[in-house]
Amino acid sequence: MNQAAVPILMYHAVGPRPAPAAYGLSVSPEAFAEQMEVLGERGFTPVTTARLGRAWRRGEPLPPRPVLITFDDGYEGVHRHALPVLAKHGFPSTVFVSTGWLRGEHETGGALDTMLDWDQVRELSAAGTEIGGHSHTHPQLDQLDDVRLRDETLRCKEIIAGELGAAPVSFAYPYGYSSRRVRHVVRAAGFAQSLAVGNALARRRQGPYALERVTVRRSTGIEEFERLVEGRALARNFAKDRALTRGYAIVRRARGAVRLIRA
Repeated sequence: MNQAAVPILMYHAVGPRPAPAAYGLSVSPEAFAEQMEVLGERGFTPVTTARLGRAWRRGEPLPPRPVLITFDDGYEGVHRHALPVLAKHGFPSTVFVSTGWLRGEHETGGALDTMLDWDQVRELSAAGTEIGGHSHTHPQLDQLDDVRLRDETLRCKEIIAGELGAAPVSFAYPYGYSSRRVRHVVRAAGFAQSLAVGNALARRRQGPYALERVTVRRSTGIEEFERLVEGRALARNFAKDRALTRGYAIVRRARGAVRLIRA
């Protein structure tokens, strides 16, 4: 693997007993620790999403065997269970938070499990974790009208900036769903790069607003994890996911078109 193809690992909850709604996309603390050991043993160098985006925009070199460790939504277990492991290895990561799901004054409800509060987000940031945006209420952005779409992205950015004192530069699409319209709004909101899913290695040619990631699940065994991070057998491992995604994309586009017409 060279720096033209970078694995971006997508995690969600980390915990021994996640809520049923978050279970499939969670990992146990033991599995997460073992996976980070694999990265260290194989000579991978974790970088943040901001670092990758900046390097590819400016043509700057990346460290040997770069990899990104990313977490979506903002589950409390990232602070409780993942942060100590990352600190042990000296690994940076990026946490994409849905600001309306986090505990505190901006909370809107709807979260699938116990979420971070803002003190924990600040502790993550102080420890070198990049905090990125993941919308405010975690909707399917490509199904929103223009007003709500702008509100979801800008409100998320403004809340993070207000709480941390610096505006986020990276974004991840909820559910991985985007469109040209969504990507344009995310860019206009001031985000410099954004992540989808795709279950493929990230490449510069994907463009800064459609970088692909690899999903790590509760069911991901250590041998499968080793294949994923090395970029081997991704098409086979995620064949079912890709087929479902293609089919659902057609349905979403049709629904989105109807909603926009009615609006």
